[in-house]
Amino acid sequence: MPPPLPDWDRVVIKVGSALIAPDDRGCSTTHLLPIARFIIESRHQGKEVILVSSGAVAAGLAEQDRDASPGLSIPERQALAATGQPLLMAHWRRLFDAPCAQVLLTYDDLQRRSRFVNAKNTIQELLDRDALPIVNENDTVATEELQVGDNDNLAAYVAVLAEADLLVICSDVDGLYDADPRTTPDAEHRPVVNRITDDIYDMVGGANRAVARGGMHTKVEAAEKATDRGIDTVLVNGTKGDHLDALGRDEMPGTLFRRVDRPLSARKHWMLHALPTAGRIVVDDGAAQALRNGGASLLPSGVVSVGGTFAQGDAVAVMVATDDGPSARIAKGITQYGTDALRRIQGRQSHAIADILGTAPADHVIHRDDLVLVD
Repeated sequence: MPPPLPDWDRVVIKVGSALIAPDDRGCSTTHLLPIARFIIESRHQGKEVILVSSGAVAAGLAEQDRDASPGLSIPERQALAATGQPLLMAHWRRLFDAPCAQVLLTYDDLQRRSRFVNAKNTIQELLDRDALPIVNENDTVATEELQVGDNDNLAAYVAVLAEADLLVICSDVDGLYDADPRTTPDAEHRPVVNRITDDIYDMVGGANRAVARGGMHTKVEAAEKATDRGIDTVLVNGTKGDHLDALGRDEMPGTLFRRVDRPLSARKHWMLHALPTAGRIVVDDGAAQALRNGGASLLPSGVVSVGGTFAQGDAVAVMVATDDGPSARIAKGITQYGTDALRRIQGRQSHAIADILGTAPADHVIHRDDLVLVD
């Protein structure tokens, strides 16, 4: 017996290219009518919906009468997205009797806290005006370094900044399986995932479509981002209209990733999932225990080694030292010292910082308020 759909008042629904352009050419309503019906009925019930939609590149390909091919360059994707984005919006607009608002985001909008908050405020204002926000990555300007890269993770970021109760990822599979059901007939369906672990990641693979950049791996990543913030996440087969109808009856036809019991704060979630990791700091066991159990700040005396190149204010991974070298990361935080300065003061007491560097902007390397622990 599948679990019921968790109660929700605000949902982010992600619709991928496999549903919008099932033949990799142009926008089609083949799979979108049941999704639109679910959105319309939810809005009639007084619930709030935000749509994250792929498909701009596919629409651009059709407009220019080109075939999809793997490995499109960034300039090619930018040009195709610029051509296809208005076509994608017009396609969705035909399905709704409500104002549709286009919201284009880049990774930079999510990485910079001020812009993250501004995007949050914009979406809230659109909801207050009873509009349907339709979000996509701004492929026309995003560079490789500033790409979210896939709309599964973009949808998770949107769910977080919009403070949604539920994230629904519509795909072309029936949920999470312990193997690819398209190649393994006896693959076992997982109706519920209570906690996303390394074992879950080991089960999933990559994308295999020319215009899509997702895959089951990115869906699990998105679910982890959302559930860490206390947002239940559902993976459903958007090619099956009865699955969308089941959602409308508060039933759960796919896979439910349950939200964690103790969600991260908004700021710590942003630090963990939105800030890029610039390098790593390896600490000794005593420092690791103090961070894990004592709510302590990281002091230079606990630093064993430094990896990568980073500056003051960058986010770094914190790893614990073992006899065989650093283990998996135990935390992520914002450092008060860059690579060169930290190498000079590692292993030293805080009171010696000024003597070594000639200045001491902080007596700690990472303050506990700028540190988030990871499992």
